[in-house]
Amino acid sequence: MTSPVPAARIPEAVHRRRWAILGVLMLALLIVVLDNSILNVAIKTIATPAPTGLGATQSEIEWAINSYTLVFAGLLFTAGLIGDRLGRKKVLLAGTLVFGIGSALAAESGTPNELIAYRAVMALGAAFVMPATLAVLMNVFERHEQPKAIGIWAGGVGLAIAIGPITGGALLDHFWWGSVFLINVPIVVIALILMAWLVPDSRDPRPGRLDPIGVVLSVVGLVLLVYGIIEGGELADFTEPKVLATIIGGIVVLAAFVVFEKRTAHPSLDVSYFRNKVFSAAMSAIALVFFALMGVTFFGVFYTQSVRGYSPLESGLLMLPLAVAQLLFAPRARLVVDRFGNRATTTGGLLLIAATLAAFAAFEADTPIWLLEVVFFLMGTGMAHIMTPTSVVIMQALPREKAGSASALSNTFRQVGGALGIAVLGSVLATSYRNGIEDKLGALPPNLRDTAAESIEATLGVAEKLGPRGEALVTPANDAFLHAMHVTALCGTGVALVGAVVTALFLPGRTPAAPQGEQEQERVAALD
Repeated sequence: MTSPVPAARIPEAVHRRRWAILGVLMLALLIVVLDNSILNVAIKTIATPAPTGLGATQSEIEWAINSYTLVFAGLLFTAGLIGDRLGRKKVLLAGTLVFGIGSALAAESGTPNELIAYRAVMALGAAFVMPATLAVLMNVFERHEQPKAIGIWAGGVGLAIAIGPITGGALLDHFWWGSVFLINVPIVVIALILMAWLVPDSRDPRPGRLDPIGVVLSVVGLVLLVYGIIEGGELADFTEPKVLATIIGGIVVLAAFVVFEKRTAHPSLDVSYFRNKVFSAAMSAIALVFFALMGVTFFGVFYTQSVRGYSPLESGLLMLPLAVAQLLFAPRARLVVDRFGNRATTTGGLLLIAATLAAFAAFEADTPIWLLEVVFFLMGTGMAHIMTPTSVVIMQALPREKAGSASALSNTFRQVGGALGIAVLGSVLATSYRNGIEDKLGALPPNLRDTAAESIEATLGVAEKLGPRGEALVTPANDAFLHAMHVTALCGTGVALVGAVVTALFLPGRTPAAPQGEQEQERVAALD
C-alpha cells in the first residue's frame, strides 16, 4: 500500500526536526496565551488601590483585557498576509521581540491607562506570533500528521492555562503586580534563540496584497462596538444616547468593512471562504465557545478571590484541573474524531461546556470546592474536544500556502469572540451587580455610593475604608455578586447551546478526505 502523501514534498532536513520545531512553536504560543491566563489571576490585585495595585475600575480592567484582544484580532488578518509575503520566520521573530518589549513596559505601568496602552503594544507583537505558529506547523508536517501536530499544538494552550495562573499566583504572593508581565521577558529571550536556530522560513509564492483600509475599518468597528457595550454595562443603561450611538456606529463600520472586503480585489478577509458551510460552522463554534468562556473566566476570578477568599496562588491552583484536562485530551481528541466524526465530537464538547457554565448558576458562597474542581475539569475536557477538530477543519479547508490566512482567521474569530464575551457578559455582570447592590448603599455618602456600585471589589474597597461601619456591606456585596454571576452564567450557557446547534447542523460526520490530486501533489511554500 503506497503512502497517501509523498515524502518528497518537505525537505528531509526539515522533516527530521519537525517535532523540535513544534516544540519551539509551542513555546511561542505559550508566551502569548500565558499572558492572558496570568492576567486573569491578577485582575483582583490590579483592581486593588495603590500601592498594592493600580486601583483600576471594572471597566478599566475590561479594557486592559480588551485593548490586547482588539488590537490582536484587528491585526491578525494583515499579520497573516505579511507572514505569507515576507516569510513566517521573520514575522515570528519580530512579533516575539515586540511582545517582549511590550511586556517590560506593561510591568512598569503607573496608571490603568498606561497598562491599557502597553497591553496594546503586546498585542501588536502577539498578532504576528499566533498565525505564524500554525502556518509554520502546516508547512513542516505532512497532511496525514497535521491532525496529531495540531492536537499537540492545542494541548500547548492547556499547558499555558496550567502554568499561567499558578505562576501568576506565586508571583503575586511574593512580588508586585507588574511581575506577572515581567516574567514574559526571559521566556521571550529563550524563544528568540530557539526560533533563530530551528525554525525554517516559508512564504506564499503568490501572496495577497495588503489591505490597510480593511484593517482600519475592522479595528475601528470592533473598538466602537466593544466600547459601547462596556460603557453600557458600567452605566447599567444601554439606552444612554452615547452608548447607543457608539454601538450603532460600531455595527455600521463593521458592515462597511464586510461590504468593502467583498468588493476589493485584495481583501484581508476573503469572505468567499464563508460560502463553505463547514468552514463557517467551525469558525462560529470557536467564536461562540470563547465568547462564553472568556466572560465566565472574568467573573470566576472574583468568585474565588473576592467571595471565597482564596489568594491569587490558590485561585490559580484551583484552575489546574481545567489545564490538566486540556493537556490530557487535546492531543487525543483526533482519536475521538476518527471514531465519531467532527460533528459528534465538537457538538458534544459544546454541550459539555454549556453544562459546566450552567453549573456556575448553582454555585453559592459555601459550595464545596471539589464541585468547582470537577466543573473546571469537565470544562477543559469540552474545550479540548472543540479546539482540535475545529482547528483541523479550518486549517485543512484552505490550500497549504494560505496557512497564514487560515490561522489568522481562526485566531481572529477566537479573539473577537472572547472580546465580545468579556464586553457583553462583563456588562451583564456589572449591570446585574449594580441593580442588586444599589439599594443597600443608601447609608453611604453620595460621593461613595456610585463608586461602591461599580463592582464587588469597589464595594469591598469602600467597606474596608469605613472600618467597622463598612462590615455590614460585605454580605450584601457577596449576595449581589452571586446573583449577578448566576445571571451571567446562564447567558453564557445559552451562547454555548447556540454553538452546539450550529455544529450539529453544519459540521461533517467525518473529516473530508483530501482530493486525490491534492494528496498526490499539494502545493507547498518555499522552505529555506
